[in-house]
Amino acid sequence: MKEKEMFKWNGFVGLFIVLVLIVGLVFSARSFFITESPSSFVLGVILLLVLLISLTGFTIIQPNQSKVFTLFGNYLGVIKKEGFWFTVPFTSRRTVSLRVINFNSDRLKVNDLEGNPIEIAAVVVYKVFDTAKAVFDVEDYKEFVHTQSETGLRHIASQYPYDNFNNDYEISLRQHSDEVGDVLTQDLQRRLQVAGVEIIEARIMHLAYSSEIAHSMLQRQQARAVLAARKVIVDGAVSMVKSAIDQLSNEQIVELDEEKKAQMVNNLMVALVSEKGNQPIINTGTIY
Repeated sequence: MKEKEMFKWNGFVGLFIVLVLIVGLVFSARSFFITESPSSFVLGVILLLVLLISLTGFTIIQPNQSKVFTLFGNYLGVIKKEGFWFTVPFTSRRTVSLRVINFNSDRLKVNDLEGNPIEIAAVVVYKVFDTAKAVFDVEDYKEFVHTQSETGLRHIASQYPYDNFNNDYEISLRQHSDEVGDVLTQDLQRRLQVAGVEIIEARIMHLAYSSEIAHSMLQRQQARAVLAARKVIVDGAVSMVKSAIDQLSNEQIVELDEEKKAQMVNNLMVALVSEKGNQPIINTGTIY
């Protein structure tokens, strides 16, 4: 259904017409009671009917509100501009809010790209931009938004892994929430176009592993953190050992053969990498 503008007059113009009808009705009644003329009676009845019909043509549009008008099942149009209006009498009117609406989805349990069960929820910010579509093309546009939002969230969650442990994927749900939110926004906009709804923003507001695997995944993350820290320590230790040996050789402080270098490397690496404090040992004899 295509949205179109409804015929309308300023409401105060309609009030003026009503006042004219009331004045005419009063004069007709006065003329009938004085002269008892049948024509005055008929004119009074006609003016009374027109007055009653005209009173049904008034409507008030609040800011950020829209009304859809139908007459005996026929779609007439939409009024979006706020104010006091006079329009076609006897019309049925349905009010639709044009304000921004915030919708929080339920926590859904889905499988990510790697098959891990996760819990995910999103916040969707939207508003109606086509009132006719929202009223006539879907049964209940709010319920339609809720259902399609959860469907779209399930679809997007299954397209990406929860986390990018081995750098096998470009995007993950946990590390790239902005990118995933943009994809979700585009997907929901495509789904909700038929309802005349514009998606302003869609973002993940809750993301966690499902309870049955949460402990195992936490241990996995902790192990990765320990390995990453160890790698930094080892890389730093190797750099320090290399610098020490090069400096001893360049400044000719001591001449080291390959066996002495290997022993020094071993001692320095143990001292630098070990998690526990090391007790110094003073060598009073030869190096051998």
